[in-house]
Amino acid sequence: MKIKHYGDAGTLELKNHINEDGSLLQYLQFPAIEKTGIATHAFSTRIGGASKGIWSTMNLSFTRGDDPKDAYENFHRYAVLFGVPDEKIVLPYQTHTVNVRVVTEEDGGKGFTRERDYTDVDGLITNIPGLVLGVFAADCVPLLFVDPVHKAIGASHSGWRGTVNRMGKVTIEKMKEIYGTDPKDILCAIGPSICRKCYEVSEDVALQFKKEFPGHEEDIMVDDGFNSDGEHKFHLDLWAANKVVLEDAGVKTENISLTDICTNCNPELLFSHRFTKGQRGNNGAFIMLNF
Repeated sequence: MKIKHYGDAGTLELKNHINEDGSLLQYLQFPAIEKTGIATHAFSTRIGGASKGIWSTMNLSFTRGDDPKDAYENFHRYAVLFGVPDEKIVLPYQTHTVNVRVVTEEDGGKGFTRERDYTDVDGLITNIPGLVLGVFAADCVPLLFVDPVHKAIGASHSGWRGTVNRMGKVTIEKMKEIYGTDPKDILCAIGPSICRKCYEVSEDVALQFKKEFPGHEEDIMVDDGFNSDGEHKFHLDLWAANKVVLEDAGVKTENISLTDICTNCNPELLFSHRFTKGQRGNNGAFIMLNF
């Protein structure tokens, strides 16, 4: 399979892992995050799961219509990849909010091996080693955070709503409040998601971004004018917008790892809501504090 990259190909590295049944699981990593040594992370691909049909094969969702046993097995395979029991995975309840939950040892397994006792959570943070935080996306932007000084991590889901409401900044501010994180110390990852070329939005969405990102309009969107139906359309760059959010929150530019892989451009590798018109599974982004 040939992966379509943007910019410096190889920013994200494709890694291999052998499942318990001998099959191949493939995932993506940013070298800068792994080099810290204190955190392990992975962005899932479609390769190496148990799901079939439109969910093939690594669907990481219990809400897309997939066989729950197959979805469970897929999450289990990522638990094995991280070297932890299933009960150490913690999942959000994503509804396009900017709510961030502080994850403790008592949250282990929530959303996977047992029911969640929370709703409307699109971000997770923790300083507990051995807990795997996960978020889901299929064109939206997964964000990962590592504070190597205070040994804390985070994972957030940022679609266009989360981005215009600065989910990245909200997550960092929560880490600062709870763990004393200094934004200048944080390493951030903007994970695989839809690129500007593929992401057409309506005028009402564009106007919200113009309002919230003054001075950055040309950096984050292209005005396409009016289409044949008289609709004013734009192409939105969620990668650039989230980079602005993180920089405005105090993260150093050199500490931001930016995806070079688009979900819509790589439908064999990653799930894309737009490419499949909603007939798809979910990609996952996972991060764990090692010690």
